[in-house]
Amino acid sequence: MPAATVRQRHALRHARAGGFTLLELLIAIAVFAIMAALAYGGLSSVLRAREATAAGALRLRAVQQTMLLLGRDLDQAVPRSIRDQYGDVKPALYGGADWIEFTHDGWANPTGALRSELQRVAYAVRDKKLVRDSWQVLDRAPDSTPYEATLLNGVTSLTLRYLDAADTWQESWPTQQQQGIAPQQLPLPRAVEVTLKLKPWGSITRLFRLPGDGK
Repeated sequence: MPAATVRQRHALRHARAGGFTLLELLIAIAVFAIMAALAYGGLSSVLRAREATAAGALRLRAVQQTMLLLGRDLDQAVPRSIRDQYGDVKPALYGGADWIEFTHDGWANPTGALRSELQRVAYAVRDKKLVRDSWQVLDRAPDSTPYEATLLNGVTSLTLRYLDAADTWQESWPTQQQQGIAPQQLPLPRAVEVTLKLKPWGSITRLFRLPGDGK
């Protein structure tokens, strides 16, 4: 066998031992691409799950804070009637099946301003948002406007019920039986039941007991 042919065969064996053929390189690239696609899909699913968990946690925190604020306001409700912007006397607490307005104590005053610690607040749903209105004064002037704070988004409905002294649930307060009583003499309900219908969780119901005996 010629010496040149032997050298060519040795060179070919060394070349094969030291690298990949074109076919082997294409197969390796294809396998890597498949593995990368699988890894990206798994990572994307993990990231989506993480985002959903974080969003759910924020939503839960907002609901808890809202219920805490509403419960704190109702727990400090006081029988203090007010005059609205038209000069009409309104009960300490009055509301319907989807809104409520009342006076509560414990309005924080960290700066020591010359004002009452009583505050008038209202809760209602507007544009799929649960909002809390609050007034700087109890007896309003014609130009008195409330400060509106959005507590929750994605609220389908707000439903309220009021427990009277006979342990009967009412859809509004004052009740029809109380229509002849002066607003200043109307009692607070014994309890208020609040039901929020939220997206995408459905209905959440809380029962808040009010101060006094409701008589």
